[in-house]
Amino acid sequence: MFTFMQSVLVLDFGSQYTQLIARRIREIGIYSEIIPYSTPLDTIKEHKPGAIILSGGPNSVYGEDALLPDKGIFSLGVPILGICYGLQVIATHFGGEVAVSSKQEFGRAKILVDRENDVAASRLFSDIPDSDVWMSHGDKVVRMPEGFSITASSGNSEMCAIEATGSKAALKVYGLQFHPEVQHSLYGKQLLSNFLIDIAGLKPDWSPKSFIEHQIEEIRKTAGNATVICGISGGVDSTVAAVLVSKAIGKKLHCVFVNNGLLRKNEGEKVMSILKPLGLNITMVDAEEIFLKRLKSVASPEKKRKIIGRTFIHIFEEQIHEEKFLVQGTLYPDVIESVSVKGPSETIKSHHNVGGLPKRMKLKLIEPLRELFKDEVRAVGRELGIDEDILMRHPFPGPGLAVRVLGSLTKERLDILRDADEIFLEELKKQNLYQQVWQAFSVLLPVQSVGVMGDKRTYENVLALRAVESSDGMTADWAHLPHEFLSHVSNRIINEVRGINRVAYDISSKPPATIEWE
Repeated sequence: MFTFMQSVLVLDFGSQYTQLIARRIREIGIYSEIIPYSTPLDTIKEHKPGAIILSGGPNSVYGEDALLPDKGIFSLGVPILGICYGLQVIATHFGGEVAVSSKQEFGRAKILVDRENDVAASRLFSDIPDSDVWMSHGDKVVRMPEGFSITASSGNSEMCAIEATGSKAALKVYGLQFHPEVQHSLYGKQLLSNFLIDIAGLKPDWSPKSFIEHQIEEIRKTAGNATVICGISGGVDSTVAAVLVSKAIGKKLHCVFVNNGLLRKNEGEKVMSILKPLGLNITMVDAEEIFLKRLKSVASPEKKRKIIGRTFIHIFEEQIHEEKFLVQGTLYPDVIESVSVKGPSETIKSHHNVGGLPKRMKLKLIEPLRELFKDEVRAVGRELGIDEDILMRHPFPGPGLAVRVLGSLTKERLDILRDADEIFLEELKKQNLYQQVWQAFSVLLPVQSVGVMGDKRTYENVLALRAVESSDGMTADWAHLPHEFLSHVSNRIINEVRGINRVAYDISSKPPATIEWE
């Protein structure tokens, strides 16, 4: 836990967006910490929170599997904001009623701020107009708890926002059916700022610099006098993690770059040239043969990830001399989609560096970026003085092209994808579109289609192009790239890459899809 005088506790009820709440709070400049909803009251008191936020979650407050916090939190005299499921917890606790909604709400909805009742001057909605918000719920409040008033409504949720008023106003308890933490809630950050700064009276004192100072202290405490090995890929996450750890322990850090045969075209040479100026001690290991051998005939993405995770660890263990710790650039989106860390969140998929790690491992983990999002990592990297060319590289999955060649892997299929992907990224950079999208890549599908090339019938591979816009990777919209650009890229790929006769463009958003296909 950070040693700041003021902090916010986020009680996790299992929402996929819980860490987004903490992220938005940190953007405001206030430190936040996520703890399980079931944390005992005495432990909560030890944190001395300046405010408490109750997250969303997949359960129903009226069900047998309802997740409820210690009721004592409502007697601490601390401002409380409930989001989605958190609102329903508040309504139930104070005597209201929650039931299944006749119409579910998922995605964008418009809220109308109530400016005509006795709480028209709601401090929570100060300077916030009627606007679009992000909904994700199947239940809603159907009877108001006594002593509360409605401050906003939507087409499907008449009690979309409520707050304690009158004799209960001193409780400073607020509830929202929508998710202000999601970027699609247009004034969500302003609303959180109103709650934390205006209502709770907290002052911003958290920054990338303070994060670095804390992590350096924690890394030194964890590693002691031991030497540490770091798996580095040349991507943003592992590079920032390596530089951060090197700041803490200096020459005791040994970096290993593994060419696993699942990298992009000429990636090995590019990575080494990028990392060399950072002054890190790096060993390059060529392990393409062993990775491809172990992945032969494996089509399941989950099996691929686990095989790659285990093989990475085995390679690192072969490089071990005196090292006792392994540094990884794991980020929160990896964690929340792999395992339930803070609360009962649902597993989406395992990641090679989270769910794919072997249970018995000689090395203990150091993951200094584990609770950060990509843009926060970049901010930390800038504070560390890392070059912008490294920081602004698009995310690349730890399992590499193994999860972009759908189905069984072969070197031939990997090479086809490498050539196609190189063209896509090259053209994005030529047209100054690369930095306008969050992530762009190609996917080789496990299907073939009929085509006509040179007056001859072909039956070859189908390639999908994917480009998304996002700020954190938790939600994303497909990028509306110019049709002329897509046409040019498609023509180049089909004409220049043998084995592809059809190119498609993925126009699905997250949710319901994920950014990567596997």
